[in-house]
Amino acid sequence: MSFDLPAGMSAPTPAVHAHEDLAALIRAGAPLIAIDTDEEPEVIQTFRHVIAQTLRPLFSWSVTQGLKRLDFADDVPGRTCGPSEVLQVIRDSTQRGIYLLLDFAPYLRYVATLRHLREIAQRQGCAEHTVVLIGTKLDLPAELERLATPFRMQLPSEAELSKMVREEASAFSREQGGKRVQVHLPSLNAIARCLRGLSLSDARRIARRLIVHDGALTANDVAVAAKLKFELLGDSSVLHFEIDDAKLDDIAGLNALKRWVAQRRAVFRGETPSGQLDPPRGVLLLGVQGCGKSLAAKAIAGGFGVPLLRLEMASLYNKFHGETERNLREALDRADQMTPCVLWIDEIEKGLAGGSADDGVSRRVLGFLLTWMAERKHPVFLVATANAIEQLPPELLRKGRFDEIFFVDLPDADVRKEVLELHLKRREIEPEGFALARLAELAEGFSGAELEQAIVSALYAAHAEQVPLSNTHLLAELRRTRPLSVVMAEKVEALREWARGRTVLAD
Repeated sequence: MSFDLPAGMSAPTPAVHAHEDLAALIRAGAPLIAIDTDEEPEVIQTFRHVIAQTLRPLFSWSVTQGLKRLDFADDVPGRTCGPSEVLQVIRDSTQRGIYLLLDFAPYLRYVATLRHLREIAQRQGCAEHTVVLIGTKLDLPAELERLATPFRMQLPSEAELSKMVREEASAFSREQGGKRVQVHLPSLNAIARCLRGLSLSDARRIARRLIVHDGALTANDVAVAAKLKFELLGDSSVLHFEIDDAKLDDIAGLNALKRWVAQRRAVFRGETPSGQLDPPRGVLLLGVQGCGKSLAAKAIAGGFGVPLLRLEMASLYNKFHGETERNLREALDRADQMTPCVLWIDEIEKGLAGGSADDGVSRRVLGFLLTWMAERKHPVFLVATANAIEQLPPELLRKGRFDEIFFVDLPDADVRKEVLELHLKRREIEPEGFALARLAELAEGFSGAELEQAIVSALYAAHAEQVPLSNTHLLAELRRTRPLSVVMAEKVEALREWARGRTVLAD
């Protein structure tokens, strides 16, 4: 379903719902409020609502505009004064007021300024004012931390984001002389859902880029919006945005896993909320190397229709004390901000098998990860893949950590035939000219990755002979290859034996 958004159709600017909480804080007599935000205009607008409930004068101060009264007309000039002077003005005022100090934190490095603000916050010889420190990445001195009440501005809801996207589409239409903006309604809703967790101004910039690009909002813009959001949240050396758009149909076999994901898609996306169904939380994929665990993780994200984030466990570790845990905390925080999404931890055992040799870091990482898994409130679906089950800690495997533990086994003959067919089609080779059933039968013990490599090697052989790829080339490569199930037969068989009866077969 799509529709054209005419130039005259605009939506109201999303309202900020924080004014009631702020008004309650001020009426309760909070002397010092700290708001860490880069949404300065929205905060100021919120306080304009607050003064209607508290009936107090409202002032703002910045180093460029000085002290200015905000409950008068906007064109009233400000009073020029520096950081020390404005504190003296506040202290001398006998009428209780609300004072917004913008980017004031750097001046608190000076002892006199810090002391002056402490005395105002403690109401020493002055009226019961409310001073509000507003800035980005506020780092208050220890002397003020116990006096200050931190306040976090409420982020826009999905409905408000949807209205904002419509507003931007309408504004772009007017700028283009009334040219209609084509809007695909399900895509618009998906984009609004994707932008959750961002401030209004950040979400507006992304929506604007999507619309300006081609004058439309389509299904292709959903993935672009997710990528732009990830980039906006900042650089990360341990968490990566996966561009791969694999779908469940892109993988051969794994039918049980496919059904499992399809049954839970609507609930995970919040499309059919039910009080009887808990949202799916995650799966652990065990299996033989090369059998498609990584591709399955990508396909799960495609099946849910959400972004895929990959966590590099090896990159978490840092030689400095506490940095490893901080890296994990920041990565999980970013995943929470990207919701709904799939978080893929590849070869999870490599990050949790340090034992006592790493001074307990791996145990602390495991503890933090388990706590997050148990307490997370956001729709982040965790996919962990592992090859060495004996290296996984028992705490991770107990019932309830994951919704299910799937075992990805070596493909049978039917799945091997399907794998060969898929890889031939991806290289624009018609599979009808090959004896795929016979080739699949001869490839007993091959993984999906080994079958793909056999096709690649056969293509090189055919290219060297300057002839088309044939059954002969494929057969020769299959006979030349010794699969992992033969080279590492004991380990592979031990893993398969362990999984039997303990896990659910993915196929």
